[in-house]
Amino acid sequence: MVHGWRNLTFVHWRVEAAAVQRLLPPGLEVETFDGTAWVGLVPFEMEVTLPGSPLVPWLSRFPETNVRTYVRAADGTTGVWFLSLEAARLGAVVVARAGYRLPYFWSSMDVRTLGNVVTYDSHRRWPGPRGSRARVVVETAEPFAADDLDDLDHWLTARWRLYSTSSVGLRAALAEHPPWPLHRARLLHLDEDLVRAAGLPAPEGDPLLHWSPGVGVQISLPRRVRVPR
Repeated sequence: MVHGWRNLTFVHWRVEAAAVQRLLPPGLEVETFDGTAWVGLVPFEMEVTLPGSPLVPWLSRFPETNVRTYVRAADGTTGVWFLSLEAARLGAVVVARAGYRLPYFWSSMDVRTLGNVVTYDSHRRWPGPRGSRARVVVETAEPFAADDLDDLDHWLTARWRLYSTSSVGLRAALAEHPPWPLHRARLLHLDEDLVRAAGLPAPEGDPLLHWSPGVGVQISLPRRVRVPR
């Protein structure tokens, strides 16, 4: 599939590695930075098409919010493990759950931009208990200069692979895109329980923020991860 991930905010917190590891399937190990794992709450606006197909405004554009962490597979590759994904289109939720075996949820969602302030709202509808929510309000600012970004900034955002599980075991799909154009951002408001709904403790402390106008992405078909003998 061809995606556009637009108007995206990374909200990251440190979390105990053991709390993440217990949520992972066999074949994945939590990846840490400076001794701790990280969990990200990532709201954005999605554009999705098939190669060579035009965008259909209502069907192809919708808000999405995911809760993610970072993992290493038994074959030595690294990437993203999604603990949950909220999307505003039921059809997209059904396709992603069936085709990619990703934990998508249908949610009532909205993204509003006023000047340099972006507001993301999400309320879960289906499946599972209704009502898990996220409201994130950020003020975007100037781009980071290349020298301003450190190893942690790249480690959190420069990810090119996602994992899922199916009846045949662990699978991975590639997410190919140019480097993120990252901007500074300030958190104005946060009210969310999606991290806790995913099975992790409620985040503590001030999060690390990055905002991006977005990138175009090509998502490969998922392939089985072969475990070396």
